[in-house]
Amino acid sequence: MSFFEKKTKIICTVSDLRCDVNFLTKLYESGMNIVRINSAHATVEGAQKIVDNVRAVSDKIGILVDTKGPEVRLTAMADDASEFIARQGDWIEIHNGPDQLCRYPVLYTNYSNFVSDVPVGSHVLIDDGAVDLFITGKDNDKLLCEVQNDGVIKGKKSVNVPNVHIALPALTEKDRKFVKWAIDADLDFIAHSFVRGKEDLIEVQSLLDSYGSHLKIISKIENQQGIDNLDEILSHTYAVMVARGDLGVEIPAERIPLIQRHIIQRCRARKKPVIIATQMLHTMIENPRPTRAEVTDVANAIFQSTDAIMLSGETASGKYPVEAVATMTKIAKEAEKSIDISLDLNLEMVSKPIAAVLAKELVAATQDLPVKAIIFDTWTGRTGRYLSEFRPKVPIYAMCYNDFTMRELALTYDIYCYKFPIQKSKEEFVRNAVRMLMEEGRIASGDLVGFIGGSFNDELGATYLEFKYVQ
Repeated sequence: MSFFEKKTKIICTVSDLRCDVNFLTKLYESGMNIVRINSAHATVEGAQKIVDNVRAVSDKIGILVDTKGPEVRLTAMADDASEFIARQGDWIEIHNGPDQLCRYPVLYTNYSNFVSDVPVGSHVLIDDGAVDLFITGKDNDKLLCEVQNDGVIKGKKSVNVPNVHIALPALTEKDRKFVKWAIDADLDFIAHSFVRGKEDLIEVQSLLDSYGSHLKIISKIENQQGIDNLDEILSHTYAVMVARGDLGVEIPAERIPLIQRHIIQRCRARKKPVIIATQMLHTMIENPRPTRAEVTDVANAIFQSTDAIMLSGETASGKYPVEAVATMTKIAKEAEKSIDISLDLNLEMVSKPIAAVLAKELVAATQDLPVKAIIFDTWTGRTGRYLSEFRPKVPIYAMCYNDFTMRELALTYDIYCYKFPIQKSKEEFVRNAVRMLMEEGRIASGDLVGFIGGSFNDELGATYLEFKYVQ
């Protein structure tokens, strides 16, 4: 299958309105590695349908579900008005009242303390910035706002207040329901929205721990607080998603490329997988081909060393979902040709330094020896993430003792996973791993392969590396 040649992982958003096995198989064969379920647009029943069909396609596909997180939205419009036009210079009031309905010229949000949290002089951005309201005054329980541009205001649309801390809880009741469902459904990732700092992640992790779950948290960076607290976030998360949609609402657009590069660099230093998301091939929602700017955007994310790239509307509701994945795969393969091995070893916050050093030495050896593949066995996937960090030119094959580890590594650059039975010894591991890869045509007799591993039943992690010619 040609998609094994691609090193960068692809995440596809899937809706329960289009998730039949045949469709998912086409996405998988075109290069999809992980399915994303957006809980903001799904019911538990619909999400379970997606999971069942994904598992029918392959047990190697990872599945993540987004939480809504601490997000502010307008309440619904009154029955007789689904929307209204706001003109520049108009005056609009925002009142507290999550149980009230919006009606011109008064708006309500789903957060009961919105008026007290937002100071005079702030900008309130409605619907991803489509309408800008400037707060000129605060009178008792209402904000007085001047409309800065013409636009349409609709109910239940997003509300952003750049550079203002909104004291919402990390998890809504719907979030808790979806997290509990994700645990029961044996999903792989929780992508938590609007992460502001470690406290948000501790709350999510505590919920996971209370059920003994292995699910890993992906932190979606979508506001200035998330950027400011990135290092502490990295100490409490498995991976990071650069969610450029809401990030672009809160932060000037010209800063987004620099922020994207900075986040990728910090994630690589901390050995954390990183995802670049939002409008990567947006044109392909309606058109069979992307723009040159979109192709360049995807390629630049790969040049910057992202682990994964994500499609949203392109695969959830677009006219050309399979073509979008195939296009992204082609771009990735071409861009990866110019990715060089990077042997910079940063042991910052590395829990198993011996494994990291061995991973570096093995990748370095591939520059001087005709190594065709790197093979390792793993319980947690940690050694694989270390190997991936150095961006070897050869494929990395992970022999995984856990199903969930196999799917977690679907997020990490250049790792191809196999479910592997527990081995009795290093010799047995080497022999059986070689046989499995030979049967699939991944390696052939006479090839030199590199192994990295550790003593069985040992908590030290990887402790040895060796080379072997395939017989």
